[in-house]
Amino acid sequence: MSKPSQGQVLNVIGILMNNADWDAVNAFILQKVIDNPKDTGREFTAFLKNGGRVISGVPKVITIDRTSAFDPVAFMGEGWSIVEQDERSLKLGEVDLTKVNFETMLKDRESSVVGEEKLKRLKDAGHISLDAKVFQTLWENQHLIPEDWKTKGFIFFSGTVLHDGGTVLHDSGGNRCALSLYWNGSEWCWLYYWLNNGWGAKALSACLES
Repeated sequence: MSKPSQGQVLNVIGILMNNADWDAVNAFILQKVIDNPKDTGREFTAFLKNGGRVISGVPKVITIDRTSAFDPVAFMGEGWSIVEQDERSLKLGEVDLTKVNFETMLKDRESSVVGEEKLKRLKDAGHISLDAKVFQTLWENQHLIPEDWKTKGFIFFSGTVLHDGGTVLHDSGGNRCALSLYWNGSEWCWLYYWLNNGWGAKALSACLES
């Protein structure tokens, strides 16, 4: 993907300044845009990615750009690395979000399962655990996330196992973890969770059937 030139960026800014119908914009709404620069930037990026058109609905199938891999150092900081991945997920160039299942892998009467055991059960059951590049695609394009995912709890992308290299202080006694998306009631957030901790009914692994 070629990056836009500075001239192109300035031209887009000029187009907005000279062609937007500012008289039709409510000052209160405009101030909200000003007060939330990160959200504004994210939404404007989505607008530009869609060819300068307003997105009318969430697509069922999303494209995963596999020309570059998920970079844990760039996303999370120094010391992070990938130690394990679901190779079947890495081959996916697109994901049909309507076919994503959310697995707890809990057995009868279990309230939680250790993350490493859950990972083993996912593999034994043949589930394709979606990887961190799928997570990153959704994180950077939050308009793609289905509305009903807001009620799912913590959505883990267990197809990528990360290691902190001993740089993160924690009490888990282990360094392997997976990334998660979750809705906090007002915005999407992300976190990582250790695989030697207990994973309960609200810890859902996003998977596809093989």
